[in-house]
Amino acid sequence: MTHNATVKDNWTKRWTFILAATGSAVGLGNIWKFPYITGEYGGGAFVLIYLACILLVGVPVMIAEVMLGRSTRANPVDAMLILTERENAPKLWSIVGIGGVIGGLLILMFYSVVAGWALDYSWQSLTAQYDGLPAPAIEANFDDVAGSFARQWGWQSLFVLLTGGVIAAGVTGGIGRAVEILMPLLIVFLLILLGYSWATGDFITSLKFMFTPDFSKLTTEAVLVALGHAFFTLSLGMGAIMAYGAYMPGEHSIGKTVITIGFLDTAIALIAGMAIFPLVFANNLEPSSGPGLMFVSLPIAFAHMPGGMVFGSIFFILVSIAALSSSISLIEPGVAWLERHGIHRKVGTTGAALIGWLGGIGCIYSSDFFNSLDHITANYILPLGGLLIALFAGFVMSRDHVKEGVRFDTDTFFSLWYFALRYIAPLGILIVFLHSVGLI
Repeated sequence: MTHNATVKDNWTKRWTFILAATGSAVGLGNIWKFPYITGEYGGGAFVLIYLACILLVGVPVMIAEVMLGRSTRANPVDAMLILTERENAPKLWSIVGIGGVIGGLLILMFYSVVAGWALDYSWQSLTAQYDGLPAPAIEANFDDVAGSFARQWGWQSLFVLLTGGVIAAGVTGGIGRAVEILMPLLIVFLLILLGYSWATGDFITSLKFMFTPDFSKLTTEAVLVALGHAFFTLSLGMGAIMAYGAYMPGEHSIGKTVITIGFLDTAIALIAGMAIFPLVFANNLEPSSGPGLMFVSLPIAFAHMPGGMVFGSIFFILVSIAALSSSISLIEPGVAWLERHGIHRKVGTTGAALIGWLGGIGCIYSSDFFNSLDHITANYILPLGGLLIALFAGFVMSRDHVKEGVRFDTDTFFSLWYFALRYIAPLGILIVFLHSVGLI
């Protein structure tokens, strides 16, 4: 089984893996959520707590997930079956891989709808459709977008088609090539937008909002928010990182690579905040998060600022790139599993994309379905997947096999990581899970 399950393709460059994993991690949450919660929960004080959570929970689990993929060179489902056989563990642990495949498809269903909104607004910005409109008209415009089935269906379909096209082209020629283009482009667009915000927006107020340390706001709730976002931002628990780990060059350090990914993910989120909130404050708008920030507040700002349509186009294309780089990782685990079991990649991609597309139509029809998928994946599938990965690598696998898989430079680094993986990370994820379901 091991031979049949082994992947055929590997990325030859470490940076391809870093860009792919960072692309998976950098999504809408980095742009519309993290900057806002940073300002709301203590600015610089929150950033310190968040970084501690990244290092103690996010990074240990991500290293474990990459290790599981690279040590087996297999998709998440087969990887867990190979490892349970190797460790003489119950095959029930394969639920980690199966849950990740299912979770990715469920996330694609509602994620593709939101990404469709970003594509819609990219077109609106390029064609100056909301240029100079008053705030009530721009707010009503988003209601029109979210209330039109045909409009949402068209853009959501295009987004799923783009996602499927990248996956169908293969690991190297599709995913690898896409992230090597998309991620540098995202960073360039983000820096251009940052320069525009610095020149035209209220940059000082934005910096004060995001970075002035206010330790009085570091409540229990703030720590839980930091812990939750640190886990979810790295795309852990859904098999994507394990699938990408199977393509990672074997000679490179997993630890150093994962820390680089965590740094890039956090840096992009912080720069996004510094690019967005100066525009919000310059137009006397209330800082917020979610769709209200992205599709109402920012279009109002762009509509009344010099060069607003140009930079609005840059912003929404940037958002679309971030969404696409994330969505690629949502169906790759399932497609990789199908490919290893005799289904041609293009056929498997078509099937997986079709499921995501049909689910997206359901989300367009029903906001309850949309919210249910969001709730189930964020509160159950991802945290439980991450918890099981930590427990499997920390307690089921032999210490020697784990040590051989991660290949740390020193025993000290391995011991520190192994302790965090076995005790700190599972406790942190359990707290996130209990908080998300309302038990604490």
